[in-house]
Amino acid sequence: MKKLLIILYALCLSLTATAASGAAISIIPQPASLVQKDGNFKLTKHTAISVPADEEMLRIAGFLNGKLRTAAGWELKTDSGAQQDVIVFTRLNSLSSEHYRVKVDEHRIEIDYGDGAGAFYALQTLFQLLPEEIFAQTRQKGVKWTVPCCEIEDGPRFAYRGMHLDCCLHFFTIEFLKKYIDEMALHKVNRFHWHLTEDQGWRLEIKKYPLLTEKGQWRKETVIGSLKSGIYDGTPHGGYYSQEEVRDLVKYAAERYVTIIPEIEMPGHALAAISCYPELSCGLEDHYETATKWGVFKQVFCPKDETFKFLEDVMDEVFELFPSKLVHIGGDECPKASWKQCEHCQALIKELGLKDEFELQSWFICRMEKYINSKGHEIIGWDEILQGGLAPNAKVMSWLGEEGGIKAAQQHHEVVMAPYPKYYLDYWQGDPDSEPLAMGGPTTLRTMYDYEPVPAVLTPEEQKYIIGVEGCVWTEYMPTPARVEYMAWPRMCAIAEAGWTTAGKDWDGFTRRLEKHFGRLDYMGVGSCRAFFSPFIEFHPDTPQDKVVTISVDAPDAEIHYTLDGSIPTAASPKYEKPFVINRQQKVTAIAIRNGRQIGDIKYKTF
Repeated sequence: MKKLLIILYALCLSLTATAASGAAISIIPQPASLVQKDGNFKLTKHTAISVPADEEMLRIAGFLNGKLRTAAGWELKTDSGAQQDVIVFTRLNSLSSEHYRVKVDEHRIEIDYGDGAGAFYALQTLFQLLPEEIFAQTRQKGVKWTVPCCEIEDGPRFAYRGMHLDCCLHFFTIEFLKKYIDEMALHKVNRFHWHLTEDQGWRLEIKKYPLLTEKGQWRKETVIGSLKSGIYDGTPHGGYYSQEEVRDLVKYAAERYVTIIPEIEMPGHALAAISCYPELSCGLEDHYETATKWGVFKQVFCPKDETFKFLEDVMDEVFELFPSKLVHIGGDECPKASWKQCEHCQALIKELGLKDEFELQSWFICRMEKYINSKGHEIIGWDEILQGGLAPNAKVMSWLGEEGGIKAAQQHHEVVMAPYPKYYLDYWQGDPDSEPLAMGGPTTLRTMYDYEPVPAVLTPEEQKYIIGVEGCVWTEYMPTPARVEYMAWPRMCAIAEAGWTTAGKDWDGFTRRLEKHFGRLDYMGVGSCRAFFSPFIEFHPDTPQDKVVTISVDAPDAEIHYTLDGSIPTAASPKYEKPFVINRQQKVTAIAIRNGRQIGDIKYKTF
């Protein structure tokens, strides 16, 4: 027994991220292994940096100097021979891609890396070891630029760690997209899934088909509220990305080890393209125009030679712009009503010996995959590409729950897990009664953190086909960059951690790290949601006369106090300890308190 206690004590010492010399280290996503030690390394204008004299590593060192130049007012000198007061980058062939080691003592910082991506991710970790002011956009006076002594070994769980942004339902500038990519890179997210074509707007310049951006970028107005409201703003909405802008963004992302995966929707969500080139449709309507409300539309690409020529031409220009081997072809929400009425489609089904329109969609995807493969690229699509049979080499992005991902993995196709509502960032993250309009939900931070992206039903061999995760940002109800950031952060921190860390889930540890991480996001100018600090009141159905109430708060070490008579609660009010029942006349009002002080907002909910 005594020996066991000694072992447990030693284990606790090795795992702890707190040392006598300072506060706990707080890194998101959590490194695979982290041991904090006594002491600090002091970073000053006299500190040197030693990196291999190649273009890639000099660029990575430039990121560190760029932040120091802005926040501290000085930068590090380069000295390959320095032994003390130095940050040393060393490439080790024994380390795998994206892996790194950091060792900090009072005299030097040693960073070993397997490749440029590993060195870059080590730098993102170093930024989070420094005071949060390193992320400031202006000079910060009086800051002691110290790094706690520690040893870190780290590498990713998944190769694909993605974040999506829909720029069709609302358009966002290149300037914002660069900031978005910076936010991704800090969290070691390495795939930007760029949604570029939709019913509501075509956003990518295609030189062979100029109408796509001359006309297809525009919708004449936008629905106000949900798609059901029937009220419109009367204001045209548009925007597109020139090929020059795309190349600039692709380069910007690549320098931060983010691969941009473009999405060109087919065969559904094609109304913006059809409005420009009606011959791509089944020709069942006299007039086509870009959609002005959200939802799914029956106007889809008709599987005829003109359509395939158009899509192949589009993909040829896409391949010139995006180095990514993987391209997203959508494949979701393709109604079959037009195909059922179309003489050409019905004749094609008979000619090919297909059973129905679902097999016609599979044939459509397979034909496009064959062309895309011939150009040296691979396709990924939403779950619906499974309908009627999966294309031979396709990867699946599973959004309709887990079923599609499970089915694809069982067929030995690679899968990225992006299930709604678990990883859908357009869903409420708090009580809908106190949050702006969103798609649905709520899907809380805790829900996203707790989700395990590798389904237990899969065998160990099948689980290998789960190659990553992705957070999805659909922008029906996100018209501004501020709204995107509010909906994405901090929940994207939870998804980033699921994609990166091999250390296992620890909700309490995550919340403590995240609380410090908010300061970094603030200095970066990221307008993240602060529901983390506020009570979340939920009513659960019981009888017509009563409801069962549960209250939670994400912030660590916080107590919840509440009242039922409409008065503002204080620390003297009843403390929430377990679910309780209310009647129709009672109003639940709650606050979170820590160390005798209120944190977050007052929340209330009535029957």
